[in-house]
Amino acid sequence: MDAKPQSQARQMPPAPTPVAYPSLGRIIAVSSGKGGVGKSTVAANVAIALARSGARVGLMDADIYGPNLPRMLGVNTPPPVVAEKIIPLEAFGVKVISIGFLIDRDQPAIWRGPIVMKIIIQFLKDVAWGELDYFIVDMPPGTGDAQLSLVQATHVHGAIIVTTPQDVATGDALRGVKMFEKVNVPVLGIVENMSHFECPHCGEPSLIFGEGGGERLAREVKLPLLAQIPLDPRIVGGGDTGRPVVVAHPESAAAQALIGLADRVAESVRAYVPA
Repeated sequence: MDAKPQSQARQMPPAPTPVAYPSLGRIIAVSSGKGGVGKSTVAANVAIALARSGARVGLMDADIYGPNLPRMLGVNTPPPVVAEKIIPLEAFGVKVISIGFLIDRDQPAIWRGPIVMKIIIQFLKDVAWGELDYFIVDMPPGTGDAQLSLVQATHVHGAIIVTTPQDVATGDALRGVKMFEKVNVPVLGIVENMSHFECPHCGEPSLIFGEGGGERLAREVKLPLLAQIPLDPRIVGGGDTGRPVVVAHPESAAAQALIGLADRVAESVRAYVPA
């Protein structure tokens, strides 16, 4: 019996057609090439800064394997369900949903791609978000199932890539930029987190993670450097206690950089998606 050609036998099913969710407003993915660069910190603080500017903001934790937003925002209770819709929790004027609200803190998420896709779709269509201006999605690090699932599920209006200055981080961030470009998502720019540490006594900057990596990456990929956020112990403390730095220390250099980043993200995404 003749076997079918291998190319026919292994044909992949067509990718799903993205669904528009106009009530979510402008959908912005916050991503990184590697973990530990402060992506969730950036996502949470940008969402709060946008809300404090008067915008209606939703924040979706798509980091299925390492959901950190519940701790960072100080909310972690099972969300109620009304009329078959999940009611998002609220923190600092931001509506938020996370898999962390639905599983035990010590429960590992040992799930393959189809389950990740199902969760992301459920968070998009089965949550009572209401009418939003901005929908911020905190992605997991890398270029895997969650990123692909999001862009297959809906139209993402823009992405920002978070990195730290050292080359090992910017090299991974470069792959993140190229991934979004391949799936036709506009990359709004690069965010260099932990750009320097400012001594609280003398004010001198210390370049703990090197210098200029975010700027070099931005030049290489011909994108704007949206922000350089200094390393500040108060960011760590705020993340651990559920008081993000733009709330707890809005006067700090780190908070001002994050507020400025929120303004630039809003301007950039308006350029891609006119109001």
